[in-house]
This record gives sequence, C-alpha cells and structure tokens, in this order.
Amino acid sequence: MVTSAGNWASPPTRPPLIETLVSGVDRYNPSNVSILEDYLYHQIRSEEYDCLANLAILKLYQFNPNLYNPDVVINILIKALTSAPFPDFSLCISLLDEHPASAPSANPDEPDPLPQLLPVLSALHALLQQCRFPQFWLLYRADDVETLRDNYTVECVGFEDAVRGVAVRAVTAAFTSIGAARLGSYLDLSGPELNAYVEKLGWTIDASTGVVSIPSNPDNQIESTVVQENIQLPQLAKIITHAAQTSLPVVPAVN
Repeated sequence: MVTSAGNWASPPTRPPLIETLVSGVDRYNPSNVSILEDYLYHQIRSEEYDCLANLAILKLYQFNPNLYNPDVVINILIKALTSAPFPDFSLCISLLDEHPASAPSANPDEPDPLPQLLPVLSALHALLQQCRFPQFWLLYRADDVETLRDNYTVECVGFEDAVRGVAVRAVTAAFTSIGAARLGSYLDLSGPELNAYVEKLGWTIDASTGVVSIPSNPDNQIESTVVQENIQLPQLAKIITHAAQTSLPVVPAVN
C-alpha cells in the first residue's frame, strides 16, 4: 500500500525496465503495452501496486483504441479500489471518459464486461470513500456482483485483505476504542478470525466487554489548541483611523 507521495510516484518494487518506460517518452509507445499489461498481472498475483504504470496503460488505450482490453481495465480499477482514500480510482476513471463506445473488444466472441461492472466498481469505491464499510461488504457479497467476484477479484491476491486495510486505516485515525462487533462489521470478520486479525494488528480486545483498544497515534488523540493573537494598541489605532477615513462621506464644498 502507498504510504507516501514518493512511493506512489516510484514504488520500491517497480522493476528498472518499468521505471524506464514510465519515466520517459516510451510510455506513449504502443509497442510497450504488452510489457505494462504483464506488469499489471504481476501486481495482481503479488499484492504489489503501481498506479503510474497502470495509468500508462489506460493512456495508451486512450491514444490507441485498437489496443483496448476490458479485462485489463477492470483489473486496473480493482487495484485502484484498494488504494482508498487516495484518488487513484478517480484518476483511472478520468482516462476512461474518452474511451469510444465502439472500441473493439479483445475477444470479439464475448461482450465487453466493462459497461456492466463499471457502475458496480464505482459504487464500491464510493462506499469505501465514505467509510461505509458494512454496506461495502453487503454490496460486494451480493448475487449481482458474482461476476466481479468469480472472474476478477478471486484472481487478485489479497484483495479482501487490502479492503480491510482501508477500514483499518480509517479506524486507526478515528478511534481509541471500538466494539468488537462493530469492528467485525467493518472487516467482514467474526469470531476467531476477528480475534486473530486484531492480534495481528497489535490491538487488544477485552474478552469481558468486547471492546477493542487501539494504540494512540497522532490522528486519534484529541488535543485542544489555544490560538492567541497579540495585537498592540498602536496597531489597533491605525486600523480604526483607516476605517474612519475610508467610511466618511465626501461633502462637496459650498461656494
């Protein structure tokens, strides 16, 4: 997961060849699209993530509609989905706006699945952005989303854990303690699975009360801040004098 702007622009797991393609003019060379697509599938299998490389694929599809592969686009959106609350998903969507509806599919014998799945992916992204995690899991487990689960996210190693990571970041920033049942609804976990996950995070759970304690961090600590302004009397006098001069009506001279 991206933790800084530097890692977002140049992930430490990015191979030198991909670094060369992404950083130079070769990123617009359509002959390199297969290299970038192979790198995407490497990300799918290895839990790595490289937004800029994936955006380069979408840009090549934008310039060269004949290269368009809907399965690649869907996998890019799935990877971007787990980067919330970062704007990666919106960046990817912005490059799809210019995609012509009549662009040929990579497999002429099968319909393009993107028009059907794009609204679902957008809805899932909106729920993650709004931190509505129980609703996310409810939609994700729905029968209507079976195609997405069975054909795409099942191939994306660690997808569900990556979504749980989004929830964990939100909880870490907002809570010092949270009920186990509520946390379980955010993570789609319960019982021993939830207990094991909480332990892996280094959090503690009180078995008697069912309350999970979250370690202190700069985001979940409430600190009052006193803002004190020091205005000297001469400064105030200048302000009052200036206001009086600018607000006085202009009286015409009488002969």
